[in-house]
Amino acid sequence: MTIHTAPTHDRSHIVLGIGGGISAYKSVDLVRRLKERGFEVRVVMTQAATALVTPLTFQAVSGHPVRTSLLDPGAEAGMNHIELARWADWLLIAPATADLMARLAAGIADDLLTTLALATNAPLCLAPAMNQHMWRHPATQENLQTLRERGARILGPAEGDQACGDSGPGRMLEPAELAEAMRPQAERRLIGVRTVLTAGPTREPLDPVRYLSNRSSGRMGYALAAALTHRGAQVTLITGPSALPVPTVAEVVQVETALEMHAAVLARMADCELFVATAAVADYRPLECAAQKRKKDAELLTLQLVRNPDILAEVAARESPPFTVGFAAETEQLEIHARAKLAHKKVNLIAANQVGGAVGGFDREDNALTVFWEGGSRALPLMSKPSLARELADLIAEHYRGADATAT
Repeated sequence: MTIHTAPTHDRSHIVLGIGGGISAYKSVDLVRRLKERGFEVRVVMTQAATALVTPLTFQAVSGHPVRTSLLDPGAEAGMNHIELARWADWLLIAPATADLMARLAAGIADDLLTTLALATNAPLCLAPAMNQHMWRHPATQENLQTLRERGARILGPAEGDQACGDSGPGRMLEPAELAEAMRPQAERRLIGVRTVLTAGPTREPLDPVRYLSNRSSGRMGYALAAALTHRGAQVTLITGPSALPVPTVAEVVQVETALEMHAAVLARMADCELFVATAAVADYRPLECAAQKRKKDAELLTLQLVRNPDILAEVAARESPPFTVGFAAETEQLEIHARAKLAHKKVNLIAANQVGGAVGGFDREDNALTVFWEGGSRALPLMSKPSLARELADLIAEHYRGADATAT
């Protein structure tokens, strides 16, 4: 039995092993992501990995010499594996190739990285990366099972397009996902926080066939629900219609119209501590919904619209409101409109994004945000929405805990 003891130093130490897969280039960003989360990182590369990314690149981002040799005159007693085994709190291998996993499962120690895996008491985490046929091969799956039984933590793989042209399971998880998975439990600053999050569009019916709606896909809201859940929040997701798979959260409530979303939110406010309004709620709805399909028998059609409730403003105006986070989709003067919304609705944070341009915005995989609060702001640059959600969740947690400390 292996006993893992808590580190006695201030920062967690990660030895990052780099296997010889094409995903090695992503691990450069992984080093940066780990350092942002407070880890100190030392890099060990296999010889195959050095053919894909130079050790100098990893040295530049980690700030430490990169180790590639089992017997190094510059290491303590000339034995890299013993020195690093004592230093490591975690051993993370990303990418973990099929060959590397096979050698680990067999207990082979023929280079620095595999020898280190045998010599350390630090927990082993593997981020598999390989061709989808290699991943599915029975030998790989047997090795995977062996490693799991010994206590290795397997992170991924993801599914999607691969460098070889195939598509399927075997992609290494993105650096932000891996860094987040390595975050110590103590840093999950929203544990137990009762959260209500709205996402997606609403549909306002004109007749049994047609409706008024907008371009929102729910992608950002779903990613943020997952990110807040990962930080320990108990998330109730109230979602309008979306074609996306629903994330794993405490509760999911499906609605269609703004009035339905309004009712679902208010019904859950009694014990809500954090309210995040990512949904693109229709500002207006038809005064009347025709009982039958409207025929196109007139050149002009006049519709009377009535204003929908402002869910965010109503929540923020409660006698004892939760911590409130709103979103502002703007096509011009982003800061002016976002700060006006922040002040008028009296919310804690406003996450504003530019829509209608060539990049980012509705129904796209990437986005950028500028988050405003009274007396400050922070720009979150263009990145994938899951990565952006993790950055925003950290910012929300920071301000939520700050407000909580002030209140107490």
